[in-house]
Amino acid sequence: MLVKKHQNTIDNAVKANHERTFYSQYPEHPKAYGEEAHAKGLQSYQQMLNKPFKQLLQTGETGWTGEEVSPYTQEVLGVTYPSFAIADLVKKAATAGLSWGKTPVNERAAVLTETLERIKDYFFDIANATMHTTGQSFMMSFQASGPHASDRALEAIATGYHELHRYPDHLLWEKPMGKSSIRLEKTFRAIPKGTGVVIGCSTFPVWNTLPGMYADLITGNPVIVKPHPRAILPIAIAVSVIQQVLQENGYDPNLCQLAADSSGNLIAKELCNDPAIRLIDYTGGSAFGNYIESLPGKTVFTEKAGVNSVLLDSVKDLDAVIQNLAFSVSLYSGQMCTAPQNFFIPGQGITTSNGQVSFNEVVQKFKDAILALVSNPKMGAGTLGAVQNESTLIRAREAQQLGGKVILADTPVTNEEFSNARICAPTILEVSSADNNIYEQELFGPVILFIKTKDTQHSIQLAKQMALKHGAITCGAYTTDAAIKELIAEEMNSVFTPVSFNLTGFIWVNQHAAFSDFHVTGGNPAGNASFTNQEFIIKRFVWVGNRELVE
Repeated sequence: MLVKKHQNTIDNAVKANHERTFYSQYPEHPKAYGEEAHAKGLQSYQQMLNKPFKQLLQTGETGWTGEEVSPYTQEVLGVTYPSFAIADLVKKAATAGLSWGKTPVNERAAVLTETLERIKDYFFDIANATMHTTGQSFMMSFQASGPHASDRALEAIATGYHELHRYPDHLLWEKPMGKSSIRLEKTFRAIPKGTGVVIGCSTFPVWNTLPGMYADLITGNPVIVKPHPRAILPIAIAVSVIQQVLQENGYDPNLCQLAADSSGNLIAKELCNDPAIRLIDYTGGSAFGNYIESLPGKTVFTEKAGVNSVLLDSVKDLDAVIQNLAFSVSLYSGQMCTAPQNFFIPGQGITTSNGQVSFNEVVQKFKDAILALVSNPKMGAGTLGAVQNESTLIRAREAQQLGGKVILADTPVTNEEFSNARICAPTILEVSSADNNIYEQELFGPVILFIKTKDTQHSIQLAKQMALKHGAITCGAYTTDAAIKELIAEEMNSVFTPVSFNLTGFIWVNQHAAFSDFHVTGGNPAGNASFTNQEFIIKRFVWVGNRELVE
């Protein structure tokens, strides 16, 4: 029944993966989901506050935990989640995985697509939960944790579906031997590697988590989801829906379990070290990511920290470029892994269609654009959102002590809806190319560095070095010179960094589209995996062939 219901969706997603053109199964505009959906989602979210989260179909809890605080109200959400013994989680996952791994891929793909169709009904619940755990604005929360995350999940399903159909299940193999022949009956099986763990982050608890979850599940592996202790509710809602759909369709809900913990009793290390855990997906800081990558006997997929650069060489319309970049760095207060940080600008300035613009003029225009944006009562607070945690806010405020020239700092921003919101405008510093001790690090959050270089070739050299040593997920570049454009692409691509050229208007370097853009390349220190290429899928199972002689 589900196979027939969803086969067209799966086929379209596979086709979209191959063609890389625009495709979205889930509309990104809230109005597409009905006039009453927003109000119902808010009410549903509010009804979850200050009580135990009992929607999960998991039993045997050893206690309850919860410490989430809204970056907008700075009030405790009061939601608590069941905690479980690691041995219990692992045992139940293994039991559930036995039959799931033998379920035909067509059925797995259909039931997983059904879970996404059901999650769609909870997009607004999840959006409000995301907003009040991460600090994202409502619109970003809705889009990132709702349609964009589900599109990425469907992308993983489609990639897995295609790869698991790459070879025939059964065939008669015959080799001519003169007057006779050898005939073998051959079967090919895709054997799941085993239980997976997906470790979530505090800033994008759904978008960064669903791809690994669904990659595990489509390839026949059970999965344990370990969210960040300060951002559990958004993914808990999704997990509870997945469990309900699995159970309704005759599958063990323990195929997808939630493993909530607290900052005072973190379980990620113990969980990942369990011998039964074979697959690990991780999003977060490089220190723990490097540890995860070092674990023997595990197949690991990481997205860690990177230092993203923008190269300014020459432009047609400087004001359009500045407006675009000002929005990019202000969006969600620079807390996106794709947000630009280091702006490399030649000391002699940049060429525009109206002549040369000096380095100082470019910096001043950028400062003015950011101030205009953050002080705009209709756009400022909504663009910045709120800072997820206090340490990020402190880092931004203390950045002016790093050295260099302070261009902008301690700029007050008012959120009229949430007077207690943890919010600040970006800190802007001007440094020289010799100040590598300042810019050779990820300053996560609202911190921007303008770096004066000798020329564009020098800018390219430094940006390449950043990606090679510290990793990069994005690179923005602006040039009207075809030769320079090719040089930037060649140099940055050589260190496995994608380049977005000459973006203006309503498309920003921060954005990556499902079914088209690869998120992280897996080729530099920013991470070893990519949403969603073939390697993200095929490393989760092993092809095994059996043969039998036919008389």
